[in-house]
Amino acid sequence: MSEITLIDIKENILADNDEAAARVRAAADAARTCLINVMASPGAGKTSLILATLDRLAGVRAGVIEGDIDSLVDSEIFASRAVPVVQIRTGGACHLDAPMVEPALARLDMGGMDAVFVENVGNLVCPAEFDIGADARVMLLSVPEGDDKVLKYPLMFSVSDALVVTKTDYLDGPGSDFDVARLTERVRALNPRIAVFPVSVRTGEGMADWVNWVDRLIGSKTGL
Repeated sequence: MSEITLIDIKENILADNDEAAARVRAAADAARTCLINVMASPGAGKTSLILATLDRLAGVRAGVIEGDIDSLVDSEIFASRAVPVVQIRTGGACHLDAPMVEPALARLDMGGMDAVFVENVGNLVCPAEFDIGADARVMLLSVPEGDDKVLKYPLMFSVSDALVVTKTDYLDGPGSDFDVARLTERVRALNPRIAVFPVSVRTGEGMADWVNWVDRLIGSKTGL
């Protein structure tokens, strides 16, 4: 019998990613720029939340790295609002990794930015596995998706620093059985340190607490 050679692709990919993540983190630290990784499934409201957050962060200079498999739709929204934005079009990859983020970050003037929001590709699986050098990982879960997602995608909830429950204006909608308390209990059983923010971008409900958390996070990095 011939000898079998095993090549562990995932192990090699993650090792390369971690090296790039360390460089990204060092560059952001040197510039005193807070890097926030925003993750969610498609349609959870990442772009809307980032825009609403930027509107409420008085005096904070911020940019966006936008990740999508294809299209410039969300980047065009940020650009129309005069938000500095760099698009990463993955061409099929279901996540952003540090080697993708590193050159994108170099295209932004980090010396003139207090924060960069990285809008990851819509997916509750792969983005959770890749460190991109961010100061915080934030995930969104919209009310229409249901409160059982923590049971189906535990890694995403386990690695995130904050969970933003979006579209809470749907809670009282016909047929809605989403239970924020039940979701919070399940999440904290996995990740006791996670901060949970139920919000509605449309009505503004809960946005103040979320924005205060982001503001403190940025301030801890920039000294603002």
